[in-house]
Amino acid sequence: MKVKLLACTPNPEAIAVAAIRQCYSQVGAADLKKKTDKETWERLIRQIMASGHTSTLEHVSFTFAIEGVARVTEIQLIRHRLASFSIQSGRYVKRKEAKYTIPPKVKANKEIYAKYKKILEQTQDFYNEMVEAGIPAEDARYLQPQSLQTKIVMTMNARELLHFLNLRCCRRAQWEIQELANEILKIVKKKAPTIFENAGPSCMSEKICWEGNLSCGLYKNIKGVELRSRNG
Repeated sequence: MKVKLLACTPNPEAIAVAAIRQCYSQVGAADLKKKTDKETWERLIRQIMASGHTSTLEHVSFTFAIEGVARVTEIQLIRHRLASFSIQSGRYVKRKEAKYTIPPKVKANKEIYAKYKKILEQTQDFYNEMVEAGIPAEDARYLQPQSLQTKIVMTMNARELLHFLNLRCCRRAQWEIQELANEILKIVKKKAPTIFENAGPSCMSEKICWEGNLSCGLYKNIKGVELRSRNG
């Protein structure tokens, strides 16, 4: 898996604070941005984070290049509808040397792993045979499994990223999207440390375990974590 930041809002926290201050000021946002020192913007960001009034963070966006994730993860990723995605086309890109994701638990079982690899190799060989026989790539791709790796450009605003990290950094999220979320978290923490200082799974960001049991075991010792269920 490769995750690279292609672009982000310049001075993201200063932009967010200009938006925060605009809500309560007669002065324009451009002047407010110039007049806000770092100590003030950290205080204001923490204030809106604590109150839940985070719409001002939507003015800050991040664009990532993501490679080497399986279609399984792509399908989960695009469920985050307040984001924009551009995904490698299976209709126009002939994947004659496609790569596939092998889950760690499959790899750990030598017998299963050998069968898994054999089926993937047979599938890829037949895909290539169809394309060489003149079958359009858009039809040949119906054969390819969900382990097929793809490439994605994804843009999210900071508010949606916080939500994404809240759900997908959780130890009970599926392993590949959890790995992706943790890589993204490392990147955004460097670019906007105050906005993302408490970002991560809900037990860290909200002091709530929405799984209702802290069964992952990782954050059992976080003080004051409340157990809740999204299903009531």
